[in-house]
Amino acid sequence: MRYILAPLFRVWFYLANFIAIILLFPFIFFTSLSPKTYLQFFYFERLWAKIVLVLCGFRWKVNWAEKPEPNGQYIICANHTSMLDIMLTLAVFPTPYLFIGKKELTKLPLFGYFYKRTNILVDRSSLSSRKLTYDLAAEKIEEGLGMCIYPEGMAPREEITLAPFKNGAFRLAATKGVTIIPAAFHDCKRLLPYDNFRGRPGLLKVDVMPFLRPQENSPEEVSRLKQQCYDDIFQSLQAQK
Repeated sequence: MRYILAPLFRVWFYLANFIAIILLFPFIFFTSLSPKTYLQFFYFERLWAKIVLVLCGFRWKVNWAEKPEPNGQYIICANHTSMLDIMLTLAVFPTPYLFIGKKELTKLPLFGYFYKRTNILVDRSSLSSRKLTYDLAAEKIEEGLGMCIYPEGMAPREEITLAPFKNGAFRLAATKGVTIIPAAFHDCKRLLPYDNFRGRPGLLKVDVMPFLRPQENSPEEVSRLKQQCYDDIFQSLQAQK
């Protein structure tokens, strides 16, 4: 039965994305035209994410070890598991931030257009692209925006609990003195994995661990932040198995 219901659910998931964009189109289109209106765009981006999740029957529950300040600036680091990750991140975290994501997302109809205009894209196969991405992220942080970076770089194979982390998010945090929010997404992979014959609605649980605050700008601090963030997320994921 799942070979019938799951593909139908995934079709509905894509359709819900389209419906939510159409409902909000005038607002997200005009607020995406200029960096000056990004804060307004971010509000509608979060609304889009919540509409998609609700239409698809997803609920979310967050266990907060620490909550972000309303006007705080953060780098959100979560495990990368599913197409739901972006929407769940937006639904959970309210302070304005940009995503650093793979350029392949720009190929998605409508979503790709807005993602390209309002976030930072990286070609992970290109060293020059990765350097440019880092420089752009540093500029946006200096402008007061936060970042969301999935430090595994890409979603790992399903049997891998948590892939090794890249340095970028932690080097950015140490260099700019920005607090890191480690978050564990427990159910995205289970409820909507990268498998066309699996997918269903359900509860999305999120653990937000104690924030990591850089103490200095040094390679040792980058390593400390990366290891601590990895350990916190890995232990949370293991505890829920």
